[in-house]
Amino acid sequence: MTKSLEIKNFSTWFNEPAKIPFVISGPCSAESFEQLLETAKEIAANGKVCALRAGIWKPRTRPGSFEGVGVKGLKWLSEAGKITGLKTITEVATPKHVEQAIAQKIDCLWIGARTSSNPFSVQEIAEALTAIDIPVFVKNPVNPDINLWIGALERINKAGIIRLGAIHRGFYPFEKTVFRNIPKWELPIELKLLFPNLPVICDPSHIAGNRQFLREISQKALDLNMDGLMIECHINPDEALSDANQQISPNELKKLLEDLVYRKADSENRQFLEILDQLRNQIDSLDSQLLELLGRRMDIVEKIGEFKRKNDITILQLRRWENILKTRTEWGQKLGLDNELIKQMLEIIHKSSIKKQEFVMRRRNGEKHDDC
Repeated sequence: MTKSLEIKNFSTWFNEPAKIPFVISGPCSAESFEQLLETAKEIAANGKVCALRAGIWKPRTRPGSFEGVGVKGLKWLSEAGKITGLKTITEVATPKHVEQAIAQKIDCLWIGARTSSNPFSVQEIAEALTAIDIPVFVKNPVNPDINLWIGALERINKAGIIRLGAIHRGFYPFEKTVFRNIPKWELPIELKLLFPNLPVICDPSHIAGNRQFLREISQKALDLNMDGLMIECHINPDEALSDANQQISPNELKKLLEDLVYRKADSENRQFLEILDQLRNQIDSLDSQLLELLGRRMDIVEKIGEFKRKNDITILQLRRWENILKTRTEWGQKLGLDNELIKQMLEIIHKSSIKKQEFVMRRRNGEKHDDC
């Protein structure tokens, strides 16, 4: 059973009211104090960025590539934050990282995707955070397991961290895709539904893996009412020592943030609300009809199952199933429906139909069965 999280209202996390969307930006890695400070000054000037990010420890999949400057980068980050007035945030993966970041007065921390995938590592970090009042964000695990993500959040919350948020950075794809990580937007949406008071920020840079997709993903995140964005920005992105393809310059960041459409989550316009209620009432009516039709369809499925049982016919009829997929897809296309929606819907219904007919077969044969 999902437990509730004790979360402090996001707008009161800092002394001044938090900007929404809460924009975090900065280089993937701190490479030098000059690089970090120059980037920080440029992004602070556009007025939309709230926090400066920089990777200090960058363990890579394979050794030999740039793995971060280490603890000295924390001093650079802290100093850049003081000079620009931006809050500072960095990733921690061990209790030692937590200790070192706190010592340098870093304002916020985040736990990365690889770390959040390991409950042992998260628990060690949680214990290091006990009695420390600092905002902590937890990135989604590498694999799309929402319970693993929730578990990491619960461990940090249990340590007394109530300024707690999540970062959606997508999930590792086992196959080659356009994006570096598969967004699977349904998971952060489900997380929001389970914990409405939990701020969820999107990391378009790690989802995209390529700067050309940043605007598209950022807009999608805002349209889904996420609380902020974490976008990697480098004073000279093409020469970045890590993840160069997904970083943008401060000028490109400024243009991206200006081009985004910022929509409200709610409205006090009475006419708008009345029209919205009318349209939703139509949706409710149609949903009721859809469920009624689905119930009638399953009644017929049960009759078919009984008919097959009496005539010793197998449940699965492959040719019939192929015909359903083909014809229904064609019908849906004529109605302007998305092919993927039709396919997923039909597969769910087909799976339930097989289960129903299996139940009929077992029941009529007097076999033991689980309640379906």
